[in-house]
Amino acid sequence: MAGQNVEPAEDSDGRDGRWRITRRTAPDRVISTVDPEARHAHKTRNRRQDGYKAHLVVEPDTGIITAAALTPAAGAGNADAAIGMALLEDSTREHERFEVLADSAYGTGDMLAALDETGHRPIIKPWPLRPPVAGGFDIDDFTIDEHNRAVTCPNGLTAQLTPNRYAVFGARCRGCPLASQCTTSKTGRTLRLHPHDALQRAHRTAARDPEFVEIYRRHRPMVERSISWLTRGNRRLRFRGTRLNDLWLSHRAAAINLRRLLTLGLHRRPTGTWALA
Repeated sequence: MAGQNVEPAEDSDGRDGRWRITRRTAPDRVISTVDPEARHAHKTRNRRQDGYKAHLVVEPDTGIITAAALTPAAGAGNADAAIGMALLEDSTREHERFEVLADSAYGTGDMLAALDETGHRPIIKPWPLRPPVAGGFDIDDFTIDEHNRAVTCPNGLTAQLTPNRYAVFGARCRGCPLASQCTTSKTGRTLRLHPHDALQRAHRTAARDPEFVEIYRRHRPMVERSISWLTRGNRRLRFRGTRLNDLWLSHRAAAINLRRLLTLGLHRRPTGTWALA
């Protein structure tokens, strides 16, 4: 763990004993000598959690958990969208199409693109836009011309997209009467567009539709209730390592499902078969 925080001096390979504090964040940082597979995660900018993350697929009318997986809280391959999409594919049959309800952690461009490709409809809370100036212009106030690779600001000024999809307005912002509502940077406004920016914009527009809002509000309580049943008294895991904790999560989800099915009227018929009331 100590080795993650140091690196050879600038003109050294480390063999001469000259080292310095590293100037970067170690990728896939190990945070515990007791459980090397645990990781840091940020629920919000100011709320950090250490350990693992549970991913669930829940049927929103009954609260039945149809798929579950536990992964380290951060690291390559453990993103909410990647794991969520994999679980969704595992719990649905080919050619089935659904409305997929999820919170904003799953509202990434990659997740929206995957849902668009498979034909599922995303009912996902969009990521909140944070303009550089409170109450000022956000990215949706800019017009994007993908064909000509150009971005036009609210004042009608245009900047070309770079190969890395940056739009740098720079000196164009000098003297702009709207600059105080757009940026605090002395070098002008810079935007970086996601490769799936068009999908993200369309999704933010769709999320304002009353039907979208009504579906999200109607189904979210049951999903949140299922998560609450799963985590009640079980925020602290009992094992070390991903494999054992993932197995525990599967057992916990199965027990919650059985209790939920009994509540919904699961009973045994005289013929020996099971049925729901």
